[in-house]
Amino acid sequence: MPQISSKKEEKIKESILLFLFQSSPKSIFTAHISQELARDEEYVKKLLLELEVKSLVVSVKKNQEGLEYKKRMRWRLSDKAYSLYKQMQPGKSTLPQFPSI
Repeated sequence: MPQISSKKEEKIKESILLFLFQSSPKSIFTAHISQELARDEEYVKKLLLELEVKSLVVSVKKNQEGLEYKKRMRWRLSDKAYSLYKQMQPGKSTLPQFPSI
């Protein structure tokens, strides 16, 4: 397998974060993320684990009934990363919105 430069790896991580932001508030399986980005599932999982260490994504290990997944993982953006992405959206002013009097 060819070596991927750190610059390209950062771009892939950015793509992962953008995809999770667009899918928010749903949590997405690793397989679906890798399919969307046309990347190997194990490679995407490695990148997601690196992003989790940086507190940018959160792994969801249980389904809606509260049962723990045995082999699968779902992912969502952390609250901190979501608020940063929301602030950087085009068309949004950087000034805080005050309620009208």
